[in-house]
Amino acid sequence: MTSAVQPPRASFDTWGPWALLAAGVVAAAISARPVGMDRPGTIVCTVLVPVAVVLQLYWGRVKRRRPGPSRTGVSLYLLRWAVAFMLTWANPFFAFYAVSGYYTAGRELPRRLVLPGLFLTAVTMAGSEVGGWPPHGLVMWLGFFLVLGVNMGMVSVFTRFAEQEQARLSVQADTIAELERTNTALQQALDENAALHAQLLVQAREAGVADERRRLAAEIHDTIAQGLTGIIAQLQVVANAPDLTTARTHLERASTLARHSLGEARRSVHNLAPVELMAGGLPEALKKTVAEWGERTGVRAEFTVTGTTEQLHDEVSATLLRIAQEALSNAARHARATRVGVTLSFMGDEVTLDVRDDGTGFDPAAVPPRTRAGGFGLDGMRARAERIAGALTVESEPGHGTAVSARVPLVGDDR
Repeated sequence: MTSAVQPPRASFDTWGPWALLAAGVVAAAISARPVGMDRPGTIVCTVLVPVAVVLQLYWGRVKRRRPGPSRTGVSLYLLRWAVAFMLTWANPFFAFYAVSGYYTAGRELPRRLVLPGLFLTAVTMAGSEVGGWPPHGLVMWLGFFLVLGVNMGMVSVFTRFAEQEQARLSVQADTIAELERTNTALQQALDENAALHAQLLVQAREAGVADERRRLAAEIHDTIAQGLTGIIAQLQVVANAPDLTTARTHLERASTLARHSLGEARRSVHNLAPVELMAGGLPEALKKTVAEWGERTGVRAEFTVTGTTEQLHDEVSATLLRIAQEALSNAARHARATRVGVTLSFMGDEVTLDVRDDGTGFDPAAVPPRTRAGGFGLDGMRARAERIAGALTVESEPGHGTAVSARVPLVGDDR
């Protein structure tokens, strides 16, 4: 806003006084005889007009070096007023030159001297408007003071309007500057947000990769690792089989486990539901899993369902099935149990899976951390439950068996 207002002012400051001085000289020359301009007045004008020219030239150089109010500017303003006053005294039409004081007082004088400077210019203008200096007679003097009062009133009003306009422009310029700063800050914030968004995308991608690796690791542990463990157990039986019929039976079981593990591995890579869940819901899959595990291990295994059975979401069903498989695998490897019970309970807005055995038990607080050679075990089951906003608890005591309980929200199948 400042740049839009400043060029016209600078232009008038440059040529305005020259144009007004030229207008005063032309008007005075034309009106010299009608106004009764005498020889001394002519001499005064002849001397003061060159003085005014030199004054304007010098003032232009000063303003280029030091724009704005200054002591030199005050002195030059007063000197120009004096020259204009004497020229107007000699010929009233030199008021054309004197009027430049109205336009330059606000920019050349300090704020406290603006009104006195305008008053001096108004005195010169009032004298010219009543016929020239000095006023003749009481009526002319009364007219002079009346015109002076009118001039000062108008000057005060216009000065006030100019100050208000200047204040408005200043506020507008400050507002624009503040908006520019705000826009700059906003752009910086947008740039930072864009960088943060890109960083979050990278982190999300890395987190997704890590989560997928954990999922595949858990799936491999629950399918291939457990299948291979079962196959090894069946082959060990074959190696010690007393007859060919027993060996063939266990070889068929090993072959079935191998095919099952291969299918589960393929399904895990594609993130598909476990094959046991394809034929029916979770209760059927658990019933079949428990029965096959009991047949394979020779341990008495029972499965029970309590509550009103509901069709669960695939993710919930897969999670509980994997937890049951891991718990049964742990029981087979570590518990030396003679009896295992698996219970699936539907309880309002929750579903609970309990796996209990009468094996050797252990101290849950003394479980060593998982090593590279170890399985996912309790940590893997707990991570699975927490992944779907559930929880897993383990109760065990040496010599008194183990109870694993997984409690998860009951989320129905939305298909």
